[in-house]
Amino acid sequence: MQNQIEAPKNDKGFTLVELLIVIVILGILAAVTVFAVRGITDKSQENSCATEKRAIETATEAYFADTGGDATTMAALVGNYLRTDPSARWTLTAGSPPTISATANGDCDTSVATTVVVTTIAATTTT
Repeated sequence: MQNQIEAPKNDKGFTLVELLIVIVILGILAAVTVFAVRGITDKSQENSCATEKRAIETATEAYFADTGGDATTMAALVGNYLRTDPSARWTLTAGSPPTISATANGDCDTSVATTVVVTTIAATTTT
């Protein structure tokens, strides 16, 4: 009876080492993905701020073209020139020309301020 032939083992499954290797690889892939997405969202925030700032500049220029004077508050631009009030992120400082700057508690870069320069074209008539 001692000379019994042992049947070959048909172990199905993964060893602990194999599972740990897969978990480490998945962790590395997850870390790379998180950092890649973070960079994309930061860049999209910068682009959003730049676009909104350009929209305010354009609205200020349109206000000047319509009224002949500079906008004194952001509320003067909302409605006819801007769809929503961007006062949470931007401040319009009255002056000639007005200045647009990011608010301190907003999510746009506060180190950038833009002076809106509106150029007027004088109408000339020839006789």
